[in-house]
Amino acid sequence: MAKDAVEVYKLAKGLVISRAITGLWQIADMEKDGKTLNPVTSAKLMAPYVQSGLYTFDMADHYGSAEIIAGTFKKIEPDGNQAKLMTKWVPKPGPVTREQVRNAIQERLSRLQSEKVDLLQYHAWSFSNPFWLDTLIYLQELKEEGLIGALGTTNFDTAHLRIAKTTGIEIVSNQISYSLVDRRGSGKMADYCAENSIAILAYGTLCGGFISKKWLGKPEPEQKNLGNWSLMKYKRFIDAAGGWDKFQNLLRVLDQISQETERSIATIASKFQLSQKAVGGVIIGARLGENSHLQDTTSLFTFSLKKKQIERIQAAIDLLNPIPGDCGDEYRKPPYLTASGDLSHHLEEFPPVYDPIQNGQVQQINSGTPWESLAGYSRAIRIGNRVLTSGTTATHGDFVVGRDDPIAQAHFIIDKIEASLESLGSKLSDVVRTRVFVRNSKGWKGALLAHGERFADIKPANTTFFANLVGDEYLVEIEAEAEIQ
Repeated sequence: MAKDAVEVYKLAKGLVISRAITGLWQIADMEKDGKTLNPVTSAKLMAPYVQSGLYTFDMADHYGSAEIIAGTFKKIEPDGNQAKLMTKWVPKPGPVTREQVRNAIQERLSRLQSEKVDLLQYHAWSFSNPFWLDTLIYLQELKEEGLIGALGTTNFDTAHLRIAKTTGIEIVSNQISYSLVDRRGSGKMADYCAENSIAILAYGTLCGGFISKKWLGKPEPEQKNLGNWSLMKYKRFIDAAGGWDKFQNLLRVLDQISQETERSIATIASKFQLSQKAVGGVIIGARLGENSHLQDTTSLFTFSLKKKQIERIQAAIDLLNPIPGDCGDEYRKPPYLTASGDLSHHLEEFPPVYDPIQNGQVQQINSGTPWESLAGYSRAIRIGNRVLTSGTTATHGDFVVGRDDPIAQAHFIIDKIEASLESLGSKLSDVVRTRVFVRNSKGWKGALLAHGERFADIKPANTTFFANLVGDEYLVEIEAEAEIQ
């Protein structure tokens, strides 16, 4: 097909991507057991993608030597200057400094052999740890300096995308798991992204290769016999969505439409995702030099699904169980839908946000805000199995998070409460009572919507008050009491 037939999407000023994005995560799998791909030889294998109009590549700091290979391609190959390189930074949880963030971006630039990262996407392991917001603030500074072309997030849920956006972070994309099996990207995520000019970049659209003719009519595989990390991961998604029989029903519907359109099952699935609200592109994995699937991918842009075909796919999707939670929750709370079923192959530990201070029989924590020392109180205290938090506002350092947005403020406050509880050996699910204070009738509904979302399965006792909060910028204040079980 003609190169210019591939659809494109404008992510930001000066950044136009192909809507089918080539994912390079499998380079890490190709380099397991200690071997490293030759960057010059591997770079040459990227040329056919660009020549076919698929000039956008997605990688990360932990995808083996993917950044080095992509940087080599852009530097030495004739078609290299056409490539758009998207990468991710996935730091360990914990405190972060401006210098650490700058060093991380300088490492990306060195590996990519570039003066600017086209799109830098950031992943946060925990939102109860406020350092994720510091990191985005420092990344925004580097964007304004010119080291980053555009900023995106990966695996952010709707609430924290909102917090970042209302803090002034110029986010243009959120890369999330979004497929026929995993529909969490629809609904509130799609609505928020569409309203705020944020593109959803959908990965996992083929469930690691499960959405293909290869698996149609096949017996259910055992987890231990699956050949790579992707299959191990997405088998857990299939299980969470209702199991193998429901998944086979979906494959049968896709196969019927595949025959009607003379396109592959994988192409039908990707085409459906491209039509979803706020989706800017789909990420399709490639094993350079092994399975290019170039013709299959470019055929995405040579046909359209008919209305009745879309309805049949939707009917098959509706029979599946919803994947629990919001986008990215699989990395932050059970059930962990990862290759290993937990975070053991990602992280060793989550350090507490605050260090407890023992004061007789009481444990105390302080978050470092000026008000705590000025007014003589603790952010939270633990007495026996009881944990009490002080009234908490959306203060972070010397500024207010989510100014003019009670929903963003309430979510950030609950994050701070969660951090306090975790630092004292408790957790959010231990909360038995909350008190919510709202400034005026304009903000009460948003604050309670956020409270309802975060405490939906906990359902503590609650009282909500209208109050003349200290500081005009504060729309919400929340306090909580927990009993450690």
